[in-house]
Amino acid sequence: MICTKQSASMAPVVSAALGALGPLLTKLGGLLAGEYGRLKGVRREIRSLESELISMHAALKEYTELEDPGGQVKAWISLVRELAYDTEDVFDKFIHQLHKGCVRRGGFKEFLGKIALPLKKLGAQRAIADHIDELKDRIKQVKELKDSYKLDNISCSASRHTAVDPRLCALFAEEAHLVGIDGPRDDLAKWMVEEGKMHCRVLSIVGFGGLGKTTLANEVSRKIQGRFDCRAFVSVSQKPVIKKIIKDVISKVPCPDGFTKDIDIWDEMTAITKLRELLQDKRYLVVIDDIWSASAWDAIKYAFPENNCSSRIIFTTRIVDVAKSCCLGRDNRLYEMEALSDFHSRRLFFNRIFGSEDCCSNMLKKVSDEILKKCGGLPLAIISISSLLANIPVAKEEWEKVKRSIGSALENSRSLEGMGSILSLSYNNLPAYLKTCLLYLSAFPEDYEIERERLVRRWIAEGFICEERGKSQYEVAESYFYELINKSMVQPVGFGYDGKVRACRVHDMMLEIIISKSAEDNFMTVLGGGQTSFANRHRFIRRLSIQHIDQELASALANEDLSHVRSLTVTSSGCMKHLPSLAEFEALRVLDFEGCEDLEYDMNGMDKLFQLKYLSLGRTHKSKLPQGIVMLGDLETLDLRGTGVQDLPSGIVRLIKLQHLLVQSGTKIPNGIGDMRNLRVLSGFTITQSRVDAVEDLGSLTSLHELDVYLDGGEPDEYKRHEEMLLSSLFKLGRCKLLTLRINRYGGSLEFLGSWSPPPSSLQLFYMSSNYYFQYVPRWITPALSSLSYININLIELTDEGLHPLGELPSLLRLELWFKARPKDRVTVHGFPCLKEFNISSNHASAYVTFVKGAMPKLEIFGLQFDVSVAKTYGFYVGIEYLTCLKHVRVRLYNNGATPSESKAAAAAAIRNEGAAHPNHPTVTIYGEPVEKDNEETGGNDEDKRKEGN
Repeated sequence: MICTKQSASMAPVVSAALGALGPLLTKLGGLLAGEYGRLKGVRREIRSLESELISMHAALKEYTELEDPGGQVKAWISLVRELAYDTEDVFDKFIHQLHKGCVRRGGFKEFLGKIALPLKKLGAQRAIADHIDELKDRIKQVKELKDSYKLDNISCSASRHTAVDPRLCALFAEEAHLVGIDGPRDDLAKWMVEEGKMHCRVLSIVGFGGLGKTTLANEVSRKIQGRFDCRAFVSVSQKPVIKKIIKDVISKVPCPDGFTKDIDIWDEMTAITKLRELLQDKRYLVVIDDIWSASAWDAIKYAFPENNCSSRIIFTTRIVDVAKSCCLGRDNRLYEMEALSDFHSRRLFFNRIFGSEDCCSNMLKKVSDEILKKCGGLPLAIISISSLLANIPVAKEEWEKVKRSIGSALENSRSLEGMGSILSLSYNNLPAYLKTCLLYLSAFPEDYEIERERLVRRWIAEGFICEERGKSQYEVAESYFYELINKSMVQPVGFGYDGKVRACRVHDMMLEIIISKSAEDNFMTVLGGGQTSFANRHRFIRRLSIQHIDQELASALANEDLSHVRSLTVTSSGCMKHLPSLAEFEALRVLDFEGCEDLEYDMNGMDKLFQLKYLSLGRTHKSKLPQGIVMLGDLETLDLRGTGVQDLPSGIVRLIKLQHLLVQSGTKIPNGIGDMRNLRVLSGFTITQSRVDAVEDLGSLTSLHELDVYLDGGEPDEYKRHEEMLLSSLFKLGRCKLLTLRINRYGGSLEFLGSWSPPPSSLQLFYMSSNYYFQYVPRWITPALSSLSYININLIELTDEGLHPLGELPSLLRLELWFKARPKDRVTVHGFPCLKEFNISSNHASAYVTFVKGAMPKLEIFGLQFDVSVAKTYGFYVGIEYLTCLKHVRVRLYNNGATPSESKAAAAAAIRNEGAAHPNHPTVTIYGEPVEKDNEETGGNDEDKRKEGN
């Protein structure tokens, strides 16, 4: 199924707003087109059901697009959504019953062609007819309710509450109540009025809702307004009317008599022309607050003339791409807002309640810290919650209640109404597909780092993602992840060498909002994390997140109908033994126990989870897989990293839909793995523990994108056949889609890799973690590998000749070199046109390089290590002044063989002086003691396991 981004909302995917209605209609259409649709009487019943649901789908789409749908509309939407979920569950179960005993290799179409005979045998025709009758009765009730509510009379211009703009308070904040703003305000104000900058300059302030963008923009404007002929401040709505914005600016600028005559009848073009005329000879200062799209800025910017009068424009936005697009052109500036520090957070919090932190009693200090943690440095959150606390009794119990109920208070408390509105603005501005993806994050606890790959695989398994033209589901899901970051809905955590974000985190306040909205739509039920009971008990649980469960909650859960739960996420293993049996969760698509160490849970019943697509037992230390796992014919992801599982059941190779198979190192490759041709990621298998023919079978995995394998040590000829078969497989994979190769070996040689030919044309990453050193860079690493962007490699010696082939790689972004021998001569670096990070290390801590002009023109991070005694021969000069983009230098010093006069202090001082002399003033970090090499620093021993930092 292919769809475009524009039609994403029309695509048959599961969503928070429409539930499973889209996929259900697709499924019913498929049934009608097959043999099953020819059965007497049943075709008519399904067609009738389909017709009614299509009508409801159209109405549901219309109502979910209303900005303020009202209580009756919300109630009807909920009924239809639940009906769709239940209907899909009925048909999924029915199709599975028909499918029992069939070979699951022919796909859905072949299966439909074989339905008639199983129907007669199983008596399923009568069963499905009974279910359809029940569903038709429910549909009739829902239709009657729609008529009684007279919902057809509701137009898309439904009434909206006229609310006070919550941003107004930022415009009239008393200076005495502002904290942590002085430094940024003064810095930006100085930049704005910099002498000699006669052209119009633009300042873009970007950040999460509630960080104080409006306040900062207003304070900068106040500080410099005396230098300008006129000043205006206008706010932009999510659906801006350009004509109104332009007229607002005109109304705030002094105008000649009669200038605004007939202003009420001006069209957009006239308004823009008039404003340009008004500002043409003036030095103006304009603040445009809360721009939501680049197109809005494109429409507004032409109203402000480039008059060489040192005019200035400030605008604020929550969206990074909008901020960047508005800052195009010479000498403009983008400023990213940061959260308040702990010091300033506490100061603002206590000053607004008590006047000073000294006036706060000790009994309130702990709960205050916990409340401030939830605020996460957001000034608006701190102000809102402190205002609420200032109006309740000063008692620990009362403050604890506020801490526990912040989520509901955001909706129901007048003190927090502004905060809730600010955050809801961001949520409401999202397209439907992003709302679904964002609400799904309510499955994870506060402060949880949600890994990108784990999240996008789960989105796909849940059915939230459709393909787009030219993009796979995985690529589309990744683009949604980055959209949420771009729109400041989630916070990025950790960046890889290629700029990809490793994980994300949800701000505590935003998490409260999405948990609330998720509960309202019955999208996710959360146990723990402040949730102590089941919300909406009159509805089935669709998705369940267990963040903490005691025996009381476990008993309550046991009384629930769990047969409609589509995903089960458990982030804490406490009391798991009281969790109901897996057999009761028959509708599961996602089962995620990742991080539940020493998991005690009976996995019997796994074979009943016939729709399961994602299963993670990662970091649970489970030593044995449940037998039923080989029955999960729809499984796409199996994560067994951090378990004790060493042997996979032989039947695992029947899971031919599996795309991601991640195991613990030491695991044997299963025989027959060559049949699993949908595999895209294979990680953790130990080549030398596996059968030779299983290693050879790896070459049949023509869809494989990522391969991460281990080899044991052993005598030179002990694993010769394994090496030959691995190389043979790499020959084949290199011609296909292999993007990433990680080889891990301690003891033994990797020499066989040197003869890899032809070169793997698509390879993007090559990583070796080994105590083996190549004499030379392998011949297959040539400029012809135009996609190769990361290399981690061991070489015996650092030489100019060794660096030369690497320097010619056209796309190399990160290079980590490890050397065994001391360099004989100073090594001069040339080339490396795209390299952003260069780390160089050696067993003897004496590797040393120098840069020439033009080398590594884009390098941002440089890490190296050497002996203090090396300075006696080479000095400390490395030519970093030629690295024009350098931002960070990381050096590890060793005292091996140094004389007392050759001190680390002197070496460190010389290196810092060279860093200080660099035009960019890069940060210089010097490590004096040997430590393990990790993802962020260079150094350590070759025997350490090293991982690429993406």
